[in-house]
Amino acid sequence: MATQSKPETDSPASAAGGKADVLAEFGPNEWIVEDMYQRYLTDPSSVDPAWHDFFADYKPTAGDGHGSAPAKPATPAAASAPAPAKAPQAPGAAPSAPAKPAKAAPADAKATKAAAKPTGAPAQPTEARPTAKPAAPAPDGGARTPMRGVSARIASNMDASLSVPTATSVRAVPSKLIADNRIVINNHLARGRGGKVSFTHIIGYAMIKALADFPEMNNSYQVVDGKPTLVKPEHVNVGIAIDTKRGDGTRMLVVPSVKGTEQMDFREFWQAYEEIVRRARRNELTLEDHSGATISLTNPGTIGTVHSVPRLMQGQGTIIGVGAMEYPAEFSGMSDEMLAQNAVSKIMTLTSTYDHRIIQGAQSGEYLRRIHQLLLGEDGFYDGIFTSLRVPYEPVRWVRDVAHVSEGQLDKGTRAQEMIREYRVRGHLMADTDPLEFKIRRHPDLDILSHGLTLWDLDRSFPVGGFAGKEKMKLREVLGVLREAYCRRVGVEYMHIQDPEERAWISLRVERKFEKPPVEEQKHILNRLNAAEAFETFLQTKYVGQKRFSLEGAESLIPLLDEVLQNSATTGLDEVVIGMAHRGRLNVLANIVGKPYEKIFSEFEGYMDPKSTQGSGDVKYHLGAEGAFVGQSGDTIKVSLAANPSHLETVDPVLEGIARAKQDLLNRGREYPVLPLLVHGDAAFAGQGVVAETLNLSQLRGYRTGGTVHVVVNNQVGFTTSPTHSRSSLYCTDVARMVQAPIFHVNGDDPEACIRVARLAFDYRQAFNTDVVIDLVCYRRRGHKRATTRASRSP
Repeated sequence: MATQSKPETDSPASAAGGKADVLAEFGPNEWIVEDMYQRYLTDPSSVDPAWHDFFADYKPTAGDGHGSAPAKPATPAAASAPAPAKAPQAPGAAPSAPAKPAKAAPADAKATKAAAKPTGAPAQPTEARPTAKPAAPAPDGGARTPMRGVSARIASNMDASLSVPTATSVRAVPSKLIADNRIVINNHLARGRGGKVSFTHIIGYAMIKALADFPEMNNSYQVVDGKPTLVKPEHVNVGIAIDTKRGDGTRMLVVPSVKGTEQMDFREFWQAYEEIVRRARRNELTLEDHSGATISLTNPGTIGTVHSVPRLMQGQGTIIGVGAMEYPAEFSGMSDEMLAQNAVSKIMTLTSTYDHRIIQGAQSGEYLRRIHQLLLGEDGFYDGIFTSLRVPYEPVRWVRDVAHVSEGQLDKGTRAQEMIREYRVRGHLMADTDPLEFKIRRHPDLDILSHGLTLWDLDRSFPVGGFAGKEKMKLREVLGVLREAYCRRVGVEYMHIQDPEERAWISLRVERKFEKPPVEEQKHILNRLNAAEAFETFLQTKYVGQKRFSLEGAESLIPLLDEVLQNSATTGLDEVVIGMAHRGRLNVLANIVGKPYEKIFSEFEGYMDPKSTQGSGDVKYHLGAEGAFVGQSGDTIKVSLAANPSHLETVDPVLEGIARAKQDLLNRGREYPVLPLLVHGDAAFAGQGVVAETLNLSQLRGYRTGGTVHVVVNNQVGFTTSPTHSRSSLYCTDVARMVQAPIFHVNGDDPEACIRVARLAFDYRQAFNTDVVIDLVCYRRRGHKRATTRASRSP
């Protein structure tokens, strides 16, 4: 083997002036050099400019399909008496002879010419016949076509790969955990940035992480100055085998590489992988992409291949093959229900084909075992993936199936019912409501392992007693509904309500599949956000340093209030009265109440009110206003903003009194045609006693107003401190639990969720005439002080 490999390694180098070392960098992509070179000769502008420098001193060799003339006489001989040693060269030499007929080995050419003289004219038609007829009849009646160009290069590469002494390790890996965690990841991505994570992404990342423990699998073998040499690359460049279809219908395998993967987290690797595949499909790969791979990954499992032993090309030490994910053959006739009942997982076969000159079988086997361990979640493998993708939930864990067969034990159906209740009570603790902080949210009561359930139960069906409108559901479907309802961008607290009718009303409307708003509604939300943002940007630019109590970071308040007022107008209420502190007051005046912009801006110019003894001061944050709100449907409703001379929450009882007085004047009994809407700050809502006093009076006959919609602009910063140092309660809204008001915590960076919550809160108020609280979790962009400059503290 060594005797044969040395001429193949050294001979091209001597023939092409050391170019073989460069071609070795391309590995299985060597055929692309030939393809690009032919295109370059035809039209240099048709190839990437990076190839121009490469081809400036490029000299094709016989193996490149540009052989010398003596190769032609050998072709007939090969047809009658096959010669194994020359067989790899003949297909490569034949196609390129017409391109450069007389430039290689002139001495041999003369000898060939001299040898051809005795035969005279008959030699010419013999030479011309293969060119005119590429397909010659074979002895058995078939046809033979000489391989040319790219096909010849691929054949030559495959022949060269025979000189690499390889061996293959094989390992079967259960794929259930990969599939379950992939479902969680892709569901999260579908609700956010989009895109999908494939099995190959996860397996490839496990392959990279395993190289940290077995770096020798990234090495390669070369012959330098006639001596065998072990090459240890500086980086891990993963070659990705991609099957592409060319314009003429032929299929070609390209293996571009993702560079420096050992320095990437999963998100970076996923994006780099997708980018290289995208450019390969568009035929936009560059010289850099085709070269430098140190280890390769191929996945024939995508076309159903269960087990493969791929060829290892020169310049690499290892190639990993991934087989199809299938149930073991002995279970192929079993029903899905029995497969789930017996905890049978699909498996995939991983193969490691390695260069036996530098890697031993034990190393390859240990490497595959390490990949196996990572794919089963050891050493926080999936936690790292979830963190890099900002998936705020704990990944599914690998455990063995738990069987409950002992007498007296709770069956799994009962445990599934327990889990449903726990999600209703504590699901808000796992909700992704904070736009500032990312963390993987977990709670023992919401972990299926705490309920004696495992990943093997996900595909088993249990009685659910009417949950989500069904009597029996798979545990996977149950968890999907529960997480969609309670653990996404909205957290719902309502199980402290004693009235079962109210609890059932909320659960019926929350525990359903998310429906994306129609396009027209999305455009309206965007317009409301744009109006809020444009107003704040103008004030920040025009009146730098002036007190304005910016709403920036909480712009979702405007579409939220807009939705409440639209529903009020559609329902036929008489008026909406609003009370709020200073934060965002100007924006509400402009975009909700309809106060003219010129009046707001004139107050910034220091307009001297003749009725005021000291000018305007900061009355723009104190005075109220009245207007008319017009909804999308054209319905109109009166709206007013109560005056609030500072002291924050002191406006709460004042506003309730205004609403009660207006209702008494209208005298419609229990219709409650005036809706009180209070906008609070988070620190004030938790810290000022007037809030608790107002809530405590809300259901008394003498003070009742038919329910108030409370919106807490929770920018997570009090005037001087953070929430952890300003209150003992978990939420700033916990004070509202004493009157059994439902509380909706919503992520302020998700306007669509804010709209959904606003609609739900209004409907609840109309149905039960009690208070309801919306906790709008956001942030304050420009700090604390009244000047609202970034020089003061930011969150």
